[in-house]
Amino acid sequence: MDGVTLHDLKQFNVPKGNVFHALKATDEGYVGFGEAYFSEIESGAIKGWKRHNRFVLNLIVPVGKIRFVIYDNRKDSDTFGQFEEYILSPDGAYKRLTVAAGLWVAFQGIDEKTSLLLDIIPEPHVQNEADSLPLDSIHYKFSL
Repeated sequence: MDGVTLHDLKQFNVPKGNVFHALKATDEGYVGFGEAYFSEIESGAIKGWKRHNRFVLNLIVPVGKIRFVIYDNRKDSDTFGQFEEYILSPDGAYKRLTVAAGLWVAFQGIDEKTSLLLDIIPEPHVQNEADSLPLDSIHYKFSL
């Protein structure tokens, strides 16, 4: 999808607990640092829809498994009207999802336990920077 990239991340297995890489200033997708925050999502729960107007998101899932759905309603985009789905987890292919400003994002916990999301944004959070819509306002069928 136009404005979305998926980046391989390194995971180091060490005897007393694994180390999960997230983002370096030299990585593709890095556009500055303003804030990093964690968000939990319960199994089967869905959060969204949210669209950031200025922020590029860098999304990492170090615990559990989360399905991200991106919807593009930017009229000037090559992927206008399209949905794209990404599943992030530390198991298997550990990755970082970079999402451009202007795209709608919703996500669903698809692990049996609570999942954890890390989001790294280029500015400190600002109250009115993002738009939100009720889940049923963008027609997408989530399934487990």
